[in-house]
Amino acid sequence: MESKMKKHFVLVHGAGHGAWCWFKLVPLLESAGHKVTALDLAASGINSKQLEDIGSFSDYVQPLLKFLASLPQDEKLILVGHSFGGYCISLAMENFPEKILVAVFVSAFMPNHASPQTSDLLQELNKRSTNNSYLDCKFSVMEGTEKPTTCMSFGPLFLARIYQNCLPEDLELAKMLVRPLGLFRLSDKDSVLTKGNFGSANRVFVVCGEDASINEEFQRWMIENSPPNEVKYISEAGHMVMLSKPEQLCQCLLEIVDNYQ
Repeated sequence: MESKMKKHFVLVHGAGHGAWCWFKLVPLLESAGHKVTALDLAASGINSKQLEDIGSFSDYVQPLLKFLASLPQDEKLILVGHSFGGYCISLAMENFPEKILVAVFVSAFMPNHASPQTSDLLQELNKRSTNNSYLDCKFSVMEGTEKPTTCMSFGPLFLARIYQNCLPEDLELAKMLVRPLGLFRLSDKDSVLTKGNFGSANRVFVVCGEDASINEEFQRWMIENSPPNEVKYISEAGHMVMLSKPEQLCQCLLEIVDNYQ
């Protein structure tokens, strides 16, 4: 599994999760000789901010943008986003295209620079979904931010669907660590993805074949709607592929590294 050159992977979690969800993948990439940074976004994981401290999507993504700004100008990253993290790495690609060797969307929301709004892809997913999308999730309106924001908390049935194909202990860990999330609509400054910046970065999409949350048909639709440079496929992977199939995901990422030196 050794790769040609040491690279820096930056791992960005999905909604409600944190850096902790990458705990199986990080040692695999490190054992292959690479540097790995798994970040907590605002009000996620062990980040000290609470949802009421966050007024916008930019605030939510700020830890990632701040980290990228702190790196040397000539350092090239492999940026990996999972699920809702696809929006986060897209904003990072727009702001720091020169620092991205390749951006990897792992069963992640992948916008088109012509239509980047979160609501567009979420509405399309809901339209194409045949199951009860949100099951026992709870929604509330969060006051105290710049604008009233909808807050979503995952219920155990919803988590069980996301954690399909995972070990029971992985699901129990999630029940203890997953935090509520704010459904922030992208502001004008967040939603500007340009062909010159976002569109100039190399992109790879990793399809998870047994994802019961963002199903394969919708993943394929996003690929058609915003074609990446390359598509990888993990056939028996559920949504939380970094937990259910960490070795296969690691192998995909190492193959990607070899293609984008």
